[in-house]
Amino acid sequence: MKRLAPLLTLILAAALSACGGGSFRLPDGSRADALQFTTTADRLQLFAESGLSFRRGEPEGPVIRAGAESFQTVEGFGAAVTVSSCYNLLKMPAEARAAFLREMFSPTDGVGSSLIRICIGGSDFSWDYEHPSGGRFTWCDEPGMEHFAPHELDVRYVLPVLKEIFAINPDVRIIGSPWTAPPWMKLDLALEEPYESWTGGRLNPACYQDYADYFVRWIRYFEAQGFPIYAVTPQNEPLSGGNSMSMVMYWQDCRDFVKTALGPALEAAGLKTKILIFDHNYNYDRVEGQLQYPLQVYADPEASKYIAGSAWHDYGGDVSELDRINAAAPDKEVWFTEASIGTWNYRFERSLLRDYRNIFLGTLSRGGKGVVLWNLMLDEKKGPYTNFKGSCMTCYGAANVTSYAYADVEKYTHWYNIAHASRVIRPGAVRIGTEGAVEGLECLFFRNPDKTLGALLLNATDAPLRPTLSAGRHNLPVEVPARALVSVLWKD
Repeated sequence: MKRLAPLLTLILAAALSACGGGSFRLPDGSRADALQFTTTADRLQLFAESGLSFRRGEPEGPVIRAGAESFQTVEGFGAAVTVSSCYNLLKMPAEARAAFLREMFSPTDGVGSSLIRICIGGSDFSWDYEHPSGGRFTWCDEPGMEHFAPHELDVRYVLPVLKEIFAINPDVRIIGSPWTAPPWMKLDLALEEPYESWTGGRLNPACYQDYADYFVRWIRYFEAQGFPIYAVTPQNEPLSGGNSMSMVMYWQDCRDFVKTALGPALEAAGLKTKILIFDHNYNYDRVEGQLQYPLQVYADPEASKYIAGSAWHDYGGDVSELDRINAAAPDKEVWFTEASIGTWNYRFERSLLRDYRNIFLGTLSRGGKGVVLWNLMLDEKKGPYTNFKGSCMTCYGAANVTSYAYADVEKYTHWYNIAHASRVIRPGAVRIGTEGAVEGLECLFFRNPDKTLGALLLNATDAPLRPTLSAGRHNLPVEVPARALVSVLWKD
Protein backbone atom coordinates (compact mmCIF):
# COMPACT_ATOMS: atom_id res chain seq x y z
CA MET A 1 0.00 0.00 0.00
CA LYS A 2 2.88 2.37 0.74
CA ARG A 3 4.10 2.01 -2.86
CA LEU A 4 0.62 2.88 -4.13
CA ALA A 5 0.45 6.12 -2.14
CA PRO A 6 2.22 8.36 -4.69
CA LEU A 7 0.06 6.97 -7.50
CA LEU A 8 -3.11 7.52 -5.48
CA THR A 9 -2.01 11.07 -4.75
CA LEU A 10 -1.58 11.80 -8.45
CA ILE A 11 -4.97 10.28 -9.26
CA LEU A 12 -6.62 12.32 -6.53
CA ALA A 13 -4.96 15.54 -7.74
CA ALA A 14 -6.15 14.88 -11.28
CA ALA A 15 -9.66 14.16 -10.04
CA LEU A 16 -9.75 17.38 -8.02
CA SER A 17 -8.61 19.34 -11.06
CA ALA A 18 -11.30 17.75 -13.20
CA CYS A 19 -13.94 18.55 -10.55
CA GLY A 20 -13.02 22.19 -10.21
CA GLY A 21 -9.87 21.98 -8.10
CA GLY A 22 -6.93 24.20 -8.88
CA SER A 23 -4.08 26.31 -7.61
CA PHE A 24 -6.00 29.55 -7.01
CA ARG A 25 -9.02 30.39 -4.87
CA LEU A 26 -11.60 32.77 -6.31
CA PRO A 27 -13.61 35.32 -4.27
CA ASP A 28 -16.64 32.96 -4.26
CA GLY A 29 -14.55 30.19 -2.68
CA SER A 30 -14.22 28.06 -5.81
CA ARG A 31 -10.84 27.11 -7.21
CA ALA A 32 -9.27 27.54 -10.63
CA ASP A 33 -6.12 26.59 -12.49
CA ALA A 34 -5.40 30.23 -13.34
CA LEU A 35 -6.57 33.75 -12.56
CA GLN A 36 -7.63 36.30 -15.15
CA PHE A 37 -8.05 40.04 -14.53
CA THR A 38 -9.89 42.08 -17.15
CA THR A 39 -10.45 45.80 -17.73
CA THR A 40 -12.34 46.94 -20.82
CA ALA A 41 -12.28 50.37 -22.41
CA ASP A 42 -16.08 50.56 -22.17
CA ARG A 43 -15.75 50.08 -18.34
CA LEU A 44 -18.10 47.11 -18.29
CA GLN A 45 -15.28 45.20 -16.61
CA LEU A 46 -12.94 47.01 -14.22
CA PHE A 47 -10.15 44.73 -13.03
CA ALA A 48 -12.71 41.91 -12.96
CA GLU A 49 -11.34 38.65 -11.55
CA SER A 50 -12.27 35.28 -13.02
CA GLY A 51 -10.95 31.72 -13.07
CA LEU A 52 -9.52 29.75 -15.98
CA SER A 53 -9.02 26.02 -16.54
CA PHE A 54 -6.27 24.15 -18.32
CA ARG A 55 -7.28 22.29 -21.48
CA ARG A 56 -6.04 18.77 -22.06
CA GLY A 57 -4.85 17.65 -25.46
CA GLU A 58 -3.87 19.77 -28.40
CA PRO A 59 -4.83 23.45 -28.15
CA GLU A 60 -7.49 24.82 -30.45
CA GLY A 61 -7.07 28.06 -32.37
CA PRO A 62 -4.06 30.38 -32.26
CA VAL A 63 -1.36 29.62 -29.68
CA ILE A 64 1.18 31.86 -27.97
CA ARG A 65 3.90 29.84 -26.27
CA ALA A 66 6.30 30.84 -23.53
CA GLY A 67 9.79 30.61 -25.00
CA ALA A 68 13.04 29.51 -23.41
CA GLU A 69 14.83 32.83 -23.87
CA SER A 70 15.23 35.01 -20.77
CA PHE A 71 15.53 38.78 -20.64
CA GLN A 72 15.57 41.39 -17.83
CA THR A 73 14.55 41.07 -14.20
CA VAL A 74 11.63 43.32 -13.30
CA GLU A 75 11.39 45.16 -9.96
CA GLY A 76 7.85 46.52 -10.01
CA PHE A 77 5.25 49.14 -10.83
CA GLY A 78 3.65 52.02 -9.00
CA ALA A 79 3.06 55.76 -8.67
CA ALA A 80 4.64 58.80 -7.03
CA VAL A 81 3.95 59.39 -3.35
CA THR A 82 4.06 63.19 -3.39
CA VAL A 83 3.25 65.56 -0.52
CA SER A 84 -0.08 66.28 -2.24
CA SER A 85 -0.91 62.57 -2.55
CA CYS A 86 -0.09 62.06 1.12
CA TYR A 87 -2.09 65.13 2.16
CA ASN A 88 -5.16 63.67 0.45
CA LEU A 89 -4.57 60.21 1.91
CA LEU A 90 -4.20 61.54 5.44
CA LYS A 91 -7.45 63.51 5.07
CA MET A 92 -9.29 60.23 4.47
CA PRO A 93 -10.88 58.34 7.37
CA ALA A 94 -8.26 55.92 8.71
CA GLU A 95 -10.22 52.81 7.69
CA ALA A 96 -10.82 54.08 4.16
CA ARG A 97 -7.15 55.04 3.76
CA ALA A 98 -5.99 51.67 5.08
CA ALA A 99 -8.31 49.89 2.65
CA PHE A 100 -7.02 51.93 -0.31
CA LEU A 101 -3.38 51.35 0.62
CA ARG A 102 -3.94 47.61 1.18
CA GLU A 103 -5.60 47.28 -2.20
CA MET A 104 -2.74 49.16 -3.82
CA PHE A 105 0.29 47.67 -2.05
CA SER A 106 -0.56 44.33 -0.45
CA PRO A 107 0.94 41.39 -2.38
CA THR A 108 -1.66 39.06 -0.79
CA ASP A 109 -4.82 41.15 -0.36
CA GLY A 110 -4.33 43.68 -3.16
CA VAL A 111 -2.59 44.26 -6.46
CA GLY A 112 0.88 44.35 -4.89
CA SER A 113 2.36 47.61 -6.20
CA SER A 114 6.03 47.49 -5.24
CA LEU A 115 7.66 50.64 -6.64
CA ILE A 116 7.17 54.31 -5.70
CA ARG A 117 8.86 57.60 -6.45
CA ILE A 118 9.28 60.42 -3.95
CA CYS A 119 10.58 63.93 -4.42
CA ILE A 120 13.89 65.02 -2.92
CA GLY A 121 12.51 68.34 -1.73
CA GLY A 122 9.46 69.95 -3.28
CA SER A 123 7.69 69.73 -6.63
CA ASP A 124 4.52 71.22 -8.09
CA PHE A 125 2.64 68.70 -5.91
CA SER A 126 4.23 69.47 -2.55
CA TRP A 127 1.62 71.58 -0.84
CA ASP A 128 -1.23 71.24 1.62
CA TYR A 129 -3.43 74.31 0.80
CA GLU A 130 -2.17 76.10 3.92
CA HIS A 131 1.62 75.96 4.22
CA PRO A 132 3.30 79.38 3.94
CA SER A 133 6.07 78.04 1.69
CA GLY A 134 3.52 77.57 -1.07
CA GLY A 135 5.15 74.19 -1.62
CA ARG A 136 8.56 75.21 -2.96
CA PHE A 137 11.32 73.92 -0.69
CA THR A 138 14.43 71.80 -0.36
CA TRP A 139 15.93 70.28 2.79
CA CYS A 140 18.56 73.03 2.92
CA ASP A 141 17.06 76.33 1.84
CA GLU A 142 19.55 78.46 3.81
CA PRO A 143 23.16 78.62 2.53
CA GLY A 144 25.46 76.09 4.17
CA MET A 145 25.01 72.38 4.77
CA GLU A 146 24.78 73.01 8.51
CA HIS A 147 21.19 74.06 7.77
CA PHE A 148 20.25 70.68 6.28
CA ALA A 149 17.14 69.29 7.99
CA PRO A 150 14.05 67.25 7.08
CA HIS A 151 11.37 69.58 5.80
CA GLU A 152 8.17 69.99 7.76
CA LEU A 153 5.90 68.99 4.85
CA ASP A 154 7.73 65.71 4.25
CA VAL A 155 7.73 64.92 7.98
CA ARG A 156 4.06 65.80 8.35
CA TYR A 157 2.73 64.00 5.28
CA VAL A 158 5.16 61.73 3.43
CA LEU A 159 6.70 59.87 6.37
CA PRO A 160 3.38 58.79 7.96
CA VAL A 161 2.10 57.45 4.65
CA LEU A 162 5.37 55.62 3.98
CA LYS A 163 5.05 53.98 7.39
CA GLU A 164 1.60 52.69 6.48
CA ILE A 165 2.77 51.51 3.06
CA PHE A 166 5.79 49.66 4.43
CA ALA A 167 3.68 48.02 7.13
CA ILE A 168 1.61 46.56 4.29
CA ASN A 169 4.51 45.76 1.95
CA PRO A 170 8.04 46.08 3.41
CA ASP A 171 9.57 45.17 0.05
CA VAL A 172 8.48 48.38 -1.72
CA ARG A 173 11.36 50.05 -3.56
CA ILE A 174 11.79 53.86 -3.58
CA ILE A 175 13.24 56.03 -6.35
CA GLY A 176 14.06 59.60 -5.26
CA SER A 177 14.28 62.58 -7.62
CA PRO A 178 15.01 66.29 -6.94
CA TRP A 179 13.20 69.03 -8.87
CA THR A 180 16.04 71.45 -8.05
CA ALA A 181 19.10 71.84 -5.91
CA PRO A 182 18.84 74.42 -3.12
CA PRO A 183 18.78 77.79 -4.92
CA TRP A 184 21.94 78.95 -3.18
CA MET A 185 23.80 76.18 -5.03
CA LYS A 186 22.76 77.47 -8.46
CA LEU A 187 24.29 79.62 -11.19
CA ASP A 188 22.66 81.57 -13.98
CA LEU A 189 22.61 79.34 -17.06
CA ALA A 190 24.30 81.86 -19.34
CA LEU A 191 26.19 84.34 -17.18
CA GLU A 192 27.52 81.93 -14.54
CA GLU A 193 26.57 84.33 -11.76
CA PRO A 194 24.64 83.40 -8.60
CA TYR A 195 21.05 82.51 -9.49
CA GLU A 196 18.96 82.04 -6.37
CA SER A 197 15.71 81.07 -8.08
CA TRP A 198 13.42 78.07 -7.76
CA THR A 199 13.11 77.95 -11.56
CA GLY A 200 15.91 77.25 -14.01
CA GLY A 201 19.60 77.85 -13.53
CA ARG A 202 22.29 75.20 -13.26
CA LEU A 203 24.26 73.55 -10.47
CA ASN A 204 27.33 75.54 -9.47
CA PRO A 205 30.41 73.28 -9.84
CA ALA A 206 31.75 74.84 -6.64
CA CYS A 207 28.75 73.23 -4.87
CA TYR A 208 29.14 69.72 -6.31
CA GLN A 209 30.48 68.30 -3.03
CA ASP A 210 27.80 70.02 -0.95
CA TYR A 211 25.08 68.73 -3.24
CA ALA A 212 26.48 65.20 -3.13
CA ASP A 213 26.50 65.48 0.67
CA TYR A 214 22.86 66.62 0.44
CA PHE A 215 21.96 63.37 -1.34
CA VAL A 216 23.87 61.26 1.20
CA ARG A 217 22.16 62.96 4.15
CA TRP A 218 18.72 62.66 2.54
CA ILE A 219 19.21 58.94 1.83
CA ARG A 220 20.58 58.26 5.31
CA TYR A 221 17.63 60.03 6.92
CA PHE A 222 15.10 57.89 5.08
CA GLU A 223 17.04 54.73 5.79
CA ALA A 224 17.11 55.64 9.49
CA GLN A 225 13.31 55.87 9.36
CA GLY A 226 13.13 52.36 7.88
CA PHE A 227 12.79 53.33 4.21
CA PRO A 228 15.81 52.29 2.13
CA ILE A 229 16.28 54.30 -1.05
CA TYR A 230 16.70 51.96 -4.00
CA ALA A 231 17.75 54.59 -6.56
CA VAL A 232 18.09 58.32 -7.11
CA THR A 233 18.22 60.49 -10.19
CA PRO A 234 20.51 63.55 -10.11
CA GLN A 235 17.79 65.80 -11.56
CA ASN A 236 14.16 65.53 -12.62
CA GLU A 237 13.69 66.66 -16.24
CA PRO A 238 17.18 68.17 -16.59
CA LEU A 239 16.47 69.72 -20.00
CA SER A 240 13.55 71.82 -18.76
CA GLY A 241 14.11 75.03 -16.82
CA GLY A 242 10.48 76.10 -16.96
CA ASN A 243 8.84 73.97 -14.28
CA SER A 244 7.77 75.76 -11.09
CA MET A 245 10.71 74.05 -9.41
CA SER A 246 13.45 73.13 -11.87
CA MET A 247 17.12 73.14 -12.71
CA VAL A 248 18.90 72.54 -16.00
CA MET A 249 21.54 69.81 -15.91
CA TYR A 250 22.96 69.21 -19.38
CA TRP A 251 24.75 65.92 -19.92
CA GLN A 252 28.14 67.56 -19.44
CA ASP A 253 27.11 68.77 -15.95
CA CYS A 254 25.54 65.41 -15.12
CA ARG A 255 28.72 63.60 -16.14
CA ASP A 256 30.93 65.86 -14.04
CA PHE A 257 28.65 65.88 -11.00
CA VAL A 258 28.31 62.09 -10.97
CA LYS A 259 31.97 61.24 -11.49
CA THR A 260 33.52 63.87 -9.22
CA ALA A 261 30.94 64.11 -6.43
CA LEU A 262 27.76 62.04 -6.31
CA GLY A 263 29.20 58.65 -7.23
CA PRO A 264 32.22 58.91 -4.91
CA ALA A 265 30.05 60.28 -2.07
CA LEU A 266 27.58 57.38 -2.19
CA GLU A 267 30.48 54.93 -2.39
CA ALA A 268 32.33 56.52 0.53
CA ALA A 269 29.14 56.47 2.62
CA GLY A 270 28.71 52.74 1.95
CA LEU A 271 25.31 53.34 0.32
CA LYS A 272 24.00 50.83 -2.23
CA THR A 273 21.58 53.34 -3.76
CA LYS A 274 21.65 53.21 -7.56
CA ILE A 275 22.15 56.26 -9.76
CA LEU A 276 19.79 56.56 -12.73
CA ILE A 277 20.46 59.46 -15.07
CA PHE A 278 18.38 61.58 -17.42
CA ASP A 279 14.82 61.22 -15.99
CA HIS A 280 13.30 63.02 -18.97
CA ASN A 281 11.61 62.70 -22.36
CA TYR A 282 12.31 60.43 -25.31
CA ASN A 283 12.85 63.40 -27.63
CA TYR A 284 15.29 65.25 -25.31
CA ASP A 285 12.94 68.23 -25.60
CA ARG A 286 14.73 68.89 -28.90
CA VAL A 287 17.53 70.68 -27.06
CA GLU A 288 20.53 71.08 -29.34
CA GLY A 289 23.50 68.97 -28.30
CA GLN A 290 21.53 66.84 -25.85
CA LEU A 291 20.41 63.96 -28.08
CA GLN A 292 21.10 60.53 -26.57
CA TYR A 293 21.91 62.23 -23.27
CA PRO A 294 22.54 58.95 -21.38
CA LEU A 295 24.93 57.68 -24.03
CA GLN A 296 26.92 60.91 -23.85
CA VAL A 297 27.41 60.40 -20.10
CA TYR A 298 28.13 56.66 -20.42
CA ALA A 299 30.95 57.51 -22.84
CA ASP A 300 32.99 58.72 -19.88
CA PRO A 301 34.13 55.56 -18.06
CA GLU A 302 34.78 57.44 -14.79
CA ALA A 303 31.16 58.59 -14.72
CA SER A 304 29.67 55.44 -16.20
CA LYS A 305 31.06 53.16 -13.49
CA TYR A 306 28.77 54.82 -10.94
CA ILE A 307 25.62 54.73 -13.09
CA ALA A 308 23.17 51.80 -13.13
CA GLY A 309 21.10 53.10 -16.04
CA SER A 310 18.66 55.68 -17.32
CA ALA A 311 15.15 56.85 -16.46
CA TRP A 312 12.51 58.11 -18.89
CA HIS A 313 9.32 60.16 -19.25
CA ASP A 314 6.95 60.23 -22.21
CA TYR A 315 5.84 63.87 -22.53
CA GLY A 316 7.73 64.03 -25.81
CA GLY A 317 9.04 61.56 -28.38
CA ASP A 318 8.43 57.83 -28.64
CA VAL A 319 9.37 54.78 -26.59
CA SER A 320 11.25 53.42 -29.61
CA GLU A 321 14.12 55.72 -28.57
CA LEU A 322 14.95 53.01 -26.03
CA ASP A 323 15.94 50.73 -28.92
CA ARG A 324 18.79 53.09 -29.72
CA ILE A 325 19.83 53.37 -26.07
CA ASN A 326 19.78 49.60 -25.51
CA ALA A 327 21.71 48.89 -28.69
CA ALA A 328 24.50 51.24 -27.64
CA ALA A 329 24.52 50.39 -23.91
CA PRO A 330 23.10 46.87 -23.40
CA ASP A 331 24.70 46.60 -19.96
CA LYS A 332 22.75 49.58 -18.56
CA GLU A 333 19.29 49.42 -16.98
CA VAL A 334 16.20 51.17 -18.32
CA TRP A 335 13.40 52.53 -16.09
CA PHE A 336 10.25 54.54 -16.70
CA THR A 337 9.76 57.13 -13.96
CA GLU A 338 6.97 59.56 -14.89
CA ALA A 339 3.84 59.99 -16.97
CA SER A 340 0.70 61.91 -16.18
CA ILE A 341 -2.89 62.07 -17.28
CA GLY A 342 -4.97 65.23 -17.17
CA THR A 343 -7.52 67.37 -18.92
CA TRP A 344 -5.29 67.71 -21.98
CA ASN A 345 -4.98 64.00 -22.81
CA TYR A 346 -7.51 61.95 -20.84
CA ARG A 347 -10.41 59.84 -21.98
CA PHE A 348 -10.78 56.55 -20.13
CA GLU A 349 -11.42 54.46 -23.24
CA ARG A 350 -8.40 55.90 -25.05
CA SER A 351 -5.94 56.42 -22.17
CA LEU A 352 -6.35 52.89 -20.80
CA LEU A 353 -4.98 51.26 -23.94
CA ARG A 354 -2.60 54.00 -25.07
CA ASP A 355 -0.58 54.19 -21.85
CA TYR A 356 -0.54 50.44 -21.29
CA ARG A 357 0.84 49.88 -24.77
CA ASN A 358 3.35 52.74 -24.87
CA ILE A 359 4.52 52.80 -21.25
CA PHE A 360 4.08 49.34 -19.79
CA LEU A 361 4.41 46.97 -22.76
CA GLY A 362 6.63 49.43 -24.61
CA THR A 363 9.12 49.73 -21.75
CA LEU A 364 9.01 46.11 -20.61
CA SER A 365 9.55 44.76 -24.12
CA ARG A 366 12.68 46.93 -24.31
CA GLY A 367 14.33 45.68 -21.14
CA GLY A 368 12.49 47.95 -18.70
CA LYS A 369 13.10 47.19 -15.01
CA GLY A 370 10.06 49.03 -13.70
CA VAL A 371 7.41 51.67 -14.30
CA VAL A 372 6.43 54.54 -12.00
CA LEU A 373 3.64 56.95 -12.95
CA TRP A 374 2.97 60.38 -11.44
CA ASN A 375 0.71 61.22 -8.46
CA LEU A 376 -0.81 58.28 -6.59
CA MET A 377 -3.80 60.36 -5.44
CA LEU A 378 -5.12 63.88 -6.11
CA ASP A 379 -8.47 65.43 -5.27
CA GLU A 380 -11.29 66.41 -7.62
CA LYS A 381 -9.76 69.91 -7.90
CA LYS A 382 -6.63 68.27 -9.34
CA GLY A 383 -4.60 69.17 -6.31
CA PRO A 384 -3.36 70.41 -4.05
CA TYR A 385 -0.86 71.86 -6.52
CA THR A 386 1.51 74.80 -6.07
CA ASN A 387 0.15 78.01 -7.53
CA PHE A 388 3.18 79.03 -9.58
CA LYS A 389 3.93 79.31 -13.27
CA GLY A 390 5.10 75.93 -14.49
CA SER A 391 2.98 73.90 -12.05
CA CYS A 392 0.59 71.32 -13.45
CA MET A 393 -2.90 72.54 -12.56
CA THR A 394 -4.72 70.11 -14.85
CA CYS A 395 -3.36 66.71 -13.74
CA TYR A 396 -5.29 63.69 -12.48
CA GLY A 397 -3.90 61.16 -10.07
CA ALA A 398 -3.90 57.41 -10.54
CA ALA A 399 -6.87 57.80 -8.21
CA ASN A 400 -8.83 60.89 -7.21
CA VAL A 401 -10.61 61.49 -3.92
CA THR A 402 -13.43 63.96 -3.25
CA SER A 403 -12.28 66.74 -0.93
CA TYR A 404 -15.65 67.43 0.73
CA ALA A 405 -15.46 64.20 2.75
CA TYR A 406 -12.28 62.44 1.56
CA ALA A 407 -14.21 59.19 1.34
CA ASP A 408 -15.20 58.64 -2.29
CA VAL A 409 -12.31 57.41 -4.45
CA GLU A 410 -12.43 57.24 -8.24
CA LYS A 411 -9.82 55.11 -9.98
CA TYR A 412 -8.42 56.50 -13.21
CA THR A 413 -6.74 54.53 -15.99
CA HIS A 414 -3.29 54.75 -14.40
CA TRP A 415 -4.56 52.82 -11.38
CA TYR A 416 -5.78 50.03 -13.66
CA ASN A 417 -2.53 50.07 -15.67
CA ILE A 418 -0.50 49.64 -12.47
CA ALA A 419 -2.87 46.98 -11.12
CA HIS A 420 -2.74 44.82 -14.25
CA ALA A 421 1.06 44.70 -14.23
CA SER A 422 1.58 44.47 -10.46
CA ARG A 423 -0.94 41.69 -9.82
CA VAL A 424 0.74 39.07 -12.00
CA ILE A 425 4.38 40.24 -12.16
CA ARG A 426 6.15 40.08 -8.81
CA PRO A 427 9.46 41.79 -7.93
CA GLY A 428 12.28 39.66 -9.24
CA ALA A 429 10.26 38.27 -12.15
CA VAL A 430 12.14 37.54 -15.35
CA ARG A 431 10.67 38.38 -18.72
CA ILE A 432 10.76 35.35 -21.01
CA GLY A 433 10.29 35.01 -24.73
CA THR A 434 7.09 34.44 -26.66
CA GLU A 435 6.60 32.24 -29.69
CA GLY A 436 3.65 32.66 -32.00
CA ALA A 437 1.36 35.61 -32.56
CA VAL A 438 -2.28 36.54 -32.80
CA GLU A 439 -3.14 39.43 -35.08
CA GLY A 440 -4.20 42.43 -33.02
CA LEU A 441 -2.97 40.98 -29.71
CA GLU A 442 0.11 42.10 -27.78
CA CYS A 443 1.49 39.68 -25.20
CA LEU A 444 4.43 39.46 -22.79
CA PHE A 445 5.32 36.52 -20.51
CA PHE A 446 7.11 36.62 -17.14
CA ARG A 447 8.32 33.94 -14.74
CA ASN A 448 7.94 34.97 -11.10
CA PRO A 449 10.32 33.98 -8.27
CA ASP A 450 7.68 31.56 -6.92
CA LYS A 451 7.65 29.81 -10.34
CA THR A 452 4.23 31.15 -11.30
CA LEU A 453 3.83 32.60 -14.77
CA GLY A 454 2.32 35.99 -15.53
CA ALA A 455 1.08 37.22 -18.88
CA LEU A 456 0.15 40.76 -19.91
CA LEU A 457 -2.22 40.97 -22.89
CA LEU A 458 -3.62 43.94 -24.79
CA ASN A 459 -6.35 43.76 -27.42
CA ALA A 460 -6.81 47.10 -29.15
CA THR A 461 -9.13 45.70 -31.82
CA ASP A 462 -12.92 45.93 -31.89
CA ALA A 463 -13.44 42.16 -31.65
CA PRO A 464 -12.70 39.64 -28.88
CA LEU A 465 -9.64 37.41 -29.34
CA ARG A 466 -9.36 33.83 -28.06
CA PRO A 467 -5.75 32.67 -27.92
CA THR A 468 -4.35 29.70 -26.01
CA LEU A 469 -1.40 30.49 -23.76
CA SER A 470 0.99 27.56 -23.64
CA ALA A 471 3.83 27.00 -21.18
CA GLY A 472 5.46 23.76 -20.17
CA ARG A 473 2.81 21.06 -19.88
CA HIS A 474 -0.19 23.39 -19.70
CA ASN A 475 -2.46 24.93 -22.32
CA LEU A 476 -4.64 27.77 -21.10
CA PRO A 477 -7.47 29.09 -23.31
CA VAL A 478 -8.10 32.79 -22.68
CA GLU A 479 -10.69 35.22 -23.98
CA VAL A 480 -9.50 38.81 -24.35
CA PRO A 481 -12.50 41.12 -24.91
CA ALA A 482 -12.44 43.86 -27.51
CA ARG A 483 -10.41 46.91 -26.49
CA ALA A 484 -9.26 45.43 -23.23
CA LEU A 485 -6.37 44.69 -20.90
CA VAL A 486 -6.06 41.15 -19.56
CA SER A 487 -3.57 39.83 -17.02
CA VAL A 488 -3.22 36.09 -16.35
CA LEU A 489 -1.48 34.26 -13.52
CA TRP A 490 -0.93 30.49 -13.38
CA LYS A 491 1.45 27.80 -12.14
CA ASP A 492 3.51 25.92 -14.66
